[in-house]
Amino acid sequence: MPAPKGTSASWSYLFIRLLFKFVLKIFYGTIVVENVDLIPPRGTPCIVCANHSNSLTDALLLVTSIPSKKRNLLRLTAKSTQFGKKTFTSWLIESAGTVPLMRPKDYADGSKVDNSHVMRYLMEALELGDAVCLFPEGMSRYHPTIAPLKTGVSRLVSDVLTRNRHNPDFEVNVLTCSVTYMHRQHFRSDVLVTFHAPMKFTPKNNPELLAPIDFGEIRILTAKMHQQISSGTLDAPSWRLIRNAKLAARMYAPLGTTMSLGDYVRVVRTFLEAFKVAEHPRTDPTSEGESPHPEQVLREDKNIVQLGTDLKEYQDQLSRWGIKDDRIRRPLPRPVILYRLCVRLVWSLFLITLSIPGLLLWLPVFVTTIIAVHQYKRTGPVWDTYDEIAQYKLTYGLISWICVYLGAILFTLPTALLTAVLVPAAMWMGLRWMEDAVSAFRAFVSLARLLWLGEPALQAMRARRAGLYGRVMELATGTLGLPAEPETYFAETGGVDKGRVRGRWASKANYFSVRRRRKRDWNETLRLYDQVDYPGDEY
Repeated sequence: MPAPKGTSASWSYLFIRLLFKFVLKIFYGTIVVENVDLIPPRGTPCIVCANHSNSLTDALLLVTSIPSKKRNLLRLTAKSTQFGKKTFTSWLIESAGTVPLMRPKDYADGSKVDNSHVMRYLMEALELGDAVCLFPEGMSRYHPTIAPLKTGVSRLVSDVLTRNRHNPDFEVNVLTCSVTYMHRQHFRSDVLVTFHAPMKFTPKNNPELLAPIDFGEIRILTAKMHQQISSGTLDAPSWRLIRNAKLAARMYAPLGTTMSLGDYVRVVRTFLEAFKVAEHPRTDPTSEGESPHPEQVLREDKNIVQLGTDLKEYQDQLSRWGIKDDRIRRPLPRPVILYRLCVRLVWSLFLITLSIPGLLLWLPVFVTTIIAVHQYKRTGPVWDTYDEIAQYKLTYGLISWICVYLGAILFTLPTALLTAVLVPAAMWMGLRWMEDAVSAFRAFVSLARLLWLGEPALQAMRARRAGLYGRVMELATGTLGLPAEPETYFAETGGVDKGRVRGRWASKANYFSVRRRRKRDWNETLRLYDQVDYPGDEY
């Protein structure tokens, strides 16, 4: 039997992939993709599955993150209620060749839901050597934890292996992926996409997955997928723990540490796992088969829980004052603050002046998107609407941008060819200048608040921070095994994607780069304030 070669992508799929690769690069400041070399090549049956926290944006991100030289087509799935509507989103989904999946929750009589034809279609696609994308959580939601995975992916693996049991060397790969949004719905925030080593299955090596099958094997495979996906992202029972872990990571590796987005997420996750474990009793034996003394475990957990509580109170105070931890870490003399106030104000005014032509073109896009998102937020609670905000911003932003672009060309018809080039250039440069202007003005506001607070309050806060810093470093190096000198360690081992700078020329651009903003903090967004708060745990 000849080896499968995979299905060729349609022109509509290629167009949508190119279009949204452009749109995603505009909306998100940086999209870092890790472990691309682990993606099975074209012609290898592959099921791509990832966590699902950002609705349609998750699918678009996976489509654009997998290089075309690796896989020219990724067959998507979406809930059937998205199809057949006279909306741009519905057209987009259908044009990309997406397969509709029926969900019991979307129908009054869930017993009538039948996806057997969909599963048969997906198996045929896998037999052709295609890659299919499934989100095993079953639904998108705005929540800090990954939902229990459905068994659909595992059952698909079992069914396709059983269907090809006559070919003992038929291989299907399950490629898990972890998607981590710094702030999924915020303009110019950052995204990490991490692919994990694929799990490979054949009828010869995995007879336990052939029918008739023990459902326990399905649950074991589903649990392995959950473990892989959660190992590469922030998975917590509450936003409070994520907030505490990010503050601990910032204290451990302070502002300006040269580290990749992947390293930053892994450091945050290390602290997050410590806070999670401390809040629940640990009864599992160690790898040596020995359990730590219960009193020692209780004492360690109590200290970590107390550290989390103290970090929360410290961050609450910083939020009330409107400043970052770094402002407390590095005290500045009053003359230096006054000097930097002047520099930041002048620099921000200069940059905003440069960006005015581009911002005038962006204005209809921003207004349209703000109105659309505001209307959508009123349709339901946070947990049911916030996961689709990025999708709304992307679609309404794209449509309004196309209108602005075509309108500018029609308005300057005699010089349309020149306008076709200058308008995107002006809009991009306006956006880049505005990013740096907002950052400079944010620093100006923060410095002004330092003057307003006064030295006694700041000294008390520094003393409070010093105690917290010692406890964070003790936890990091003594318990979690993190490097003792993070600034040196991550500068040397941060890989090719250190911070925001790539290439020799970009590394010299200390104040401005045309390609991307040089953020010192991966938590930064295009806001006049630092985004450190999340919805309450009741969501």
